[in-house]
Amino acid sequence: MSVLPIVQWPDARLKAMCDPVGGEDMRALAADMLETIYAAPGRGLAGPQVGVLRRIFVMDAGWKEGTPTPRICLDPVIQPLGDAVATLEEGCLSIPDRPVQVTRPARVRLTYRDLDGAAQSVELEGAEAAIAQHEADHLDGKLIID
Repeated sequence: MSVLPIVQWPDARLKAMCDPVGGEDMRALAADMLETIYAAPGRGLAGPQVGVLRRIFVMDAGWKEGTPTPRICLDPVIQPLGDAVATLEEGCLSIPDRPVQVTRPARVRLTYRDLDGAAQSVELEGAEAAIAQHEADHLDGKLIID
């Protein structure tokens, strides 16, 4: 595993629409991406942030509090659950030192494939919901400053 260089704004790759992962093996990339968020230190990282224009992101909402919960998401889809919204201050490893208040759905369903290709679906709220939505936005070329 290795720490990857993080693509910085205004690099055009951060505005690109990413291609599906499909059946490609992403194990090595996912391991490197997790190592990168822990070194940064961040809570999530998407493919375009490391120069890979594929629909992959990693997240770990709990590691900074001592409860690691790494999640590797291939070809993720986010579906809002209910009408409630939450506004949180979000930072971005690709736009350092520029936190932004972002309003997003408070609860979401995250559907994705894991590294073994198995379909996964989980309901998220709070910080986990915000992180998943932030990273999924990266896959569509959307940034917190948009």
